Amino acid sequence: MDLFVVKGGTSLRGRVRVSGSKNAALPIMAAALMADGPTILHDVPELADVSSLSSLLTTLGVAVVRRTDGAMTLESASDEPCVAHYDLVRKMRASVCVLGPLLARRGRACVSLPGGCNIGDRPIDLHLKGLRALGAEIRIERGYVIAEAARLTGTSIYLGGPFGSTVTGTCNVMAAATLANGVTTIEAAACEPEVVDLGNSLNAMGARIEGLGTPFLRIEGVERLAGVEHTIIPDRIEAATLMIAAAATRGRVTLDNVRMDHLTSVVEKLREIGVRVQPRGAAVEVHVPAQLQSADCVALPYPGLPTDTQAQMMSLLTQAQGISIVTDKVFPDRFMHLPELVRLGARIRREGSSAILSGGRPLSGACVMASDLRASAGLVIAGLAAEGETVIRRIYHLDRGYERLEAKLAALGATIRRVKDDPAAIPESLAVPEDNAPPLVPWVHRPAA
Repeated sequence: MDLFVVKGGTSLRGRVRVSGSKNAALPIMAAALMADGPTILHDVPELADVSSLSSLLTTLGVAVVRRTDGAMTLESASDEPCVAHYDLVRKMRASVCVLGPLLARRGRACVSLPGGCNIGDRPIDLHLKGLRALGAEIRIERGYVIAEAARLTGTSIYLGGPFGSTVTGTCNVMAAATLANGVTTIEAAACEPEVVDLGNSLNAMGARIEGLGTPFLRIEGVERLAGVEHTIIPDRIEAATLMIAAAATRGRVTLDNVRMDHLTSVVEKLREIGVRVQPRGAAVEVHVPAQLQSADCVALPYPGLPTDTQAQMMSLLTQAQGISIVTDKVFPDRFMHLPELVRLGARIRREGSSAILSGGRPLSGACVMASDLRASAGLVIAGLAAEGETVIRRIYHLDRGYERLEAKLAALGATIRRVKDDPAAIPESLAVPEDNAPPLVPWVHRPAA
């Protein structure tokens, strides 16, 4: 297992390219299950999650090839396999995105209930509700979802949940509906750019989907889908993470391959905090001309501030003078990074689905533990802003969603090393502090008189 050793105090400067979107690539890869002929995808990031889904698709009869030019080719060679085994699905929640395509194309799907990051309760009841509405018979046995339908039938579906729309659920139901008999309408559909990218790729395959980017989708079922060549959209969460890292270190960074229209809420909040964000065509330049200001942040479904940037924003706000409040209305329990930031010297307390920060106090390096994918990125940003060295363990979480993040940060001037998790890797500066207190007096039990 690896860890990061981050030395803070260096302003990030330079230029790097943002990778293709993980959250768009995964459901589009799964959609290749439904296509006749090869699907060619460009700008699929090289991530642990992509490797996991590639392995899963291979067991489902899909030939997956990463070409020398970086493109990925996927072609379903057999319609027989229908079981997505626990050992593969447990590694990431997005594996459940094979459920809809398998059911629609092969008439049966047996998919293990998903795993993934521990960021709060994330049931798949809305996925199952949507597929049942399309006519699937669904039961859960021994930790597996078993869904069957000779052919799905179009219908009207409402996918709203207690914390907003379901992104992966919308992808699953939308993909399944493309091969259903008749017209399907989805109300309260997720509007995220990754859902739109999947819809655009399905339309290129021959699907008939209207309303992408809105909460109301209309899908006219077709008999078959064909393979397609498609380029994955830029990863808006990676772009936001690098922008926030530049701001937290008072740097000046230019990012290539950025869709500014996907980052409106992030950009507006950064500007409120005092960060200068300047579009440069398909690139964006970020720098901090003055003192950072406190701000209140609320994570909401798109187009609101993404929950996937909540931890990073919190690290940035530790560097801003004044009181900030960070609230997550998508995953109200997504605060496992708070105690780790406190270890670095941050002043934070949690109240329900909010965290209250008193910023402007210097952070100092320490040993911390990553709890999930985005918390990992938040701790890296905090380490870059802290004085001294920070050790971040369990970075396998980060490898699931960021393509060579340490290399990109190093290209911007950061001092960051990936090493094996071994006691010898811990810097001497993070040894146990010297204890100058007087010696302890031995405790003696004295019976009551």
